[in-house]
Amino acid sequence: MSIAVSINKRTANIELLSRDENKIKIKVDEKTYDLDIVMVENGVYSLLHEGKSYNVELIQNQSNKKYIVNTLYNSHDVEIIDAESKYLKSRKKDLLDEDMAISSPMPGKVVKILVEKGNKVKAGETVIVVSAMKMESEYKVKKDRIIKDILVKEGDIIDGNQPLVLIE
Repeated sequence: MSIAVSINKRTANIELLSRDENKIKIKVDEKTYDLDIVMVENGVYSLLHEGKSYNVELIQNQSNKKYIVNTLYNSHDVEIIDAESKYLKSRKKDLLDEDMAISSPMPGKVVKILVEKGNKVKAGETVIVVSAMKMESEYKVKKDRIIKDILVKEGDIIDGNQPLVLIE
């Protein structure tokens, strides 16, 4: 069994080579690991590798294929990339090129819209201001663009990655 996993911005291919109860052998890209894994409580795992102990916490995030993985010192965004995920990503890209929409990576509230449909905006110009986690973020265009459509209004509560302003 082999799957691709995106860890932060890196994609790794992981293959389960063998399993005997809690002892597993996996291959990550071209390197093989012998691990002893035990779930100590729901979502928390203890791993032994070459005599060293590691604790890992998995927290489901947004979907059943996205997780936040916490270790003692680090936190990682992890996504399982299977055939369905690849298909949905390609469809999303076909339907809405990320360079053609402005969105906020996290949920929040639209504070101010500084443009109108049809406006020509210059590279670096602020288009919309969103409040999330008690901070206001300005979203700007990367290149000279024309505002194609505004999908929200001031005061709207928005989801993370929801398209807010369409640009040409």
